[in-house]
Amino acid sequence: MSLQQSGDELVVSEDPLHPANLIPELCRGFYQLGWVTGTGGGISIRVGDKVYIAPSGVQKERILPAHIFVLPFPQAAPSPHGDRVFLRRPSLNLKESACTPLFWNAFDLRDAGSCIHTHSQNAVMATLLWPGDVFRISHQMIKGVRLGGMGKALSYLDTLEVPIIENTPNEEDLKDSMAEAMVKYPDAAAVLVRRHGIYVWGSDWEKAKTQTECLDYLFELAVKLKAANIPLVKDESN
Repeated sequence: MSLQQSGDELVVSEDPLHPANLIPELCRGFYQLGWVTGTGGGISIRVGDKVYIAPSGVQKERILPAHIFVLPFPQAAPSPHGDRVFLRRPSLNLKESACTPLFWNAFDLRDAGSCIHTHSQNAVMATLLWPGDVFRISHQMIKGVRLGGMGKALSYLDTLEVPIIENTPNEEDLKDSMAEAMVKYPDAAAVLVRRHGIYVWGSDWEKAKTQTECLDYLFELAVKLKAANIPLVKDESN
């Protein structure tokens, strides 16, 4: 793995919308929402040919711009050891987020500008209450979710589908099953991971965040509908 320690200029900016400033701010917000805890979960932001990724092993509410990794996009063909190329690594003894290969699925397969991973209890409950390989809900406020996470907004009459994949002991081992789910469900804006959480992407960080919020609302609602014996997908014949 490349050990480049230069490139600090890539994460130093007075612009509050610079990815190196946004990622710590958003992680603090996700921590307050209970979407991330400790060092789990996170967000990546791609701007042009650069990808900004949070570190592993740093408390989410304490991440600083100096902790951010910067990688080129696209990555060169991987070496036999799966090495990644870095434009900037923190001088501290940190490792990039374990979510990195999963974030890359969103960049490669959807041309996303941002990908968010949460450990939301609402998302986890949805994977437990619906044991199949897809979560479905219709006739709700799903217009904040876009086709494929990148296209036009869904409407009240559409049926939202979010594929569910099985968890693995090591997060990076989810890469292939997540990619398979994204190919199988090209209109999905996210992938749920059973007993773990969710990955959500969008054309930029704002749309990824908005869709994460909408999906979390729908999962919470679905759990309540299930408890009330109300179907999630409306029968059009009634």
